[in-house]
Amino acid sequence: RLRLHDGKLIKDRRYHLRTYPNCFVAKELTDWLIDHKEAPDRETGIRLMQKLMDHYIIHHVCDEHSDYKDAKLLYRFRKDDGTFPLSKDVKVFVRGQSLYEKLVSVEGSILKVREENSVKYQRTFLGCEMVDWLIQEGEAENRKEAVELGRALLEHGIIQHVSNRHHFFDSDILYQFWINFRRRRRLTELLNENSSRTLSESPDSPFCLRKLNPDPGNTSFLSVQTNKEIKIVSAVRRSSITSLAGNSNPYFSATPMLVFPPVAECNPKSVLKRPVTNEELLSPGAPYIKKTLTIVGDAVGWGFVVRGGRPCHIQAVDPGGPAAAAGMKVCQFVFSVNGMYVLHLDYQTISSIIMTGPRTLVMEVMEAIE
Repeated sequence: RLRLHDGKLIKDRRYHLRTYPNCFVAKELTDWLIDHKEAPDRETGIRLMQKLMDHYIIHHVCDEHSDYKDAKLLYRFRKDDGTFPLSKDVKVFVRGQSLYEKLVSVEGSILKVREENSVKYQRTFLGCEMVDWLIQEGEAENRKEAVELGRALLEHGIIQHVSNRHHFFDSDILYQFWINFRRRRRLTELLNENSSRTLSESPDSPFCLRKLNPDPGNTSFLSVQTNKEIKIVSAVRRSSITSLAGNSNPYFSATPMLVFPPVAECNPKSVLKRPVTNEELLSPGAPYIKKTLTIVGDAVGWGFVVRGGRPCHIQAVDPGGPAAAAGMKVCQFVFSVNGMYVLHLDYQTISSIIMTGPRTLVMEVMEAIE
């Protein structure tokens, strides 16, 4: 957005006797993306700008078009007209970015390279140091408020405990900034994200176990029947149920012709005997143990269902799948996924993290002590 302002692509424009401030012409912007190597071709440029529309970053000046059209139409950044939605998540992210910039620009910053268990970590700080600094800089009025801010930053993935074992505490525990706000991100990174719209349309987790040709009394779950189509299934192992059913998938240009029976919702009733809160899981002396599971996905996925939210739990496990082989059980709570703390997330978000990650999945789960 700032580069477009500097290049005068964003400016006041007149159309049909009316002046529209701080807007750009879609066709000109597509040309700019290609000229400045932000997109290899027009099709990719259009997809990129559509992503920005989907994330409520830009919009048509009169909101007459919900799609980004490569034409002489006027669009505007919502930040330029005050319509950008400042949700709680956005506010925390912006606050985190502001604190990071403040910390890296001062001499004698508390952000340092530190070592723990013979491993060096970048941009680290002690929890008590951060609390002291937040109060000193007027970012928090007292230690309780500073701890609450630190917890919000951790829950939104901006900071983390270096080995992902603790929430944020006013102590000598070592934390680091998980996000390097100064790394220049390319627009094309947006195309690697899964659409939240696709996830919300799924009747279950993208790892929903499917019962194919269920026999009465047979409660085992099967993923797909063994047949010659297994190689095609492998290519779409991370796609959602909606995609497998034939809807568009951003990862592939052509939709594989797969034939599945109707999706059966797996155990729609929660397997938990009672609701459990994050505070209960994390409280000192709580009757839960943490386990680390390494799950290597096979041709059709990982073989489990994650449900709920804040915290999420394992709803079902395919007895013959990779997750079961790794030691996953129903009723375990998902603590972290591939090094990211996720107790505060819902199952759609955790599903997205898993789908966009590597085939080898490292999960920390919390299990009740019997």
